[in-house]
Amino acid sequence: MSYEVPLERGKFREFALATKAESVAHFTDDPVMPATFLTVARLMWEPKDQNPMAGAGLDRRRVLHGEEEYAFHGPPPRAGQTLTVESRLDEQWEKTGKRGGVMRFVRVLTEFRDETGALVAEQRSTAIETARAPKEA
Repeated sequence: MSYEVPLERGKFREFALATKAESVAHFTDDPVMPATFLTVARLMWEPKDQNPMAGAGLDRRRVLHGEEEYAFHGPPPRAGQTLTVESRLDEQWEKTGKRGGVMRFVRVLTEFRDETGALVAEQRSTAIETARAPKEA
């Protein structure tokens, strides 16, 4: 299932300021999107019932953020565009942790397409479920 993400100039500027971005390209009248803005856009606009990570059955008490990876297929999107977004479980695997126990890795692939349907960007997000929850302090 897909959903739309409108790209707003003001949100680009707010994000660039919050992340201390220095490129003037983010602050013009026709700003370029900061690369990691895709994460915020996805989290803010993705319908709760469409989050593929929720379908992976992870125990949230034991989940760590593992990695974010971005690939752009041309110039970054610009303010004023509306992207169509679709996410899916991409890969799952397990690994024995250094302190014992099995860690479970779940990767979600999110595709961002422009108004013509062309793939403009991909985001891969990896979550790690540890073998046990951290001890309470």
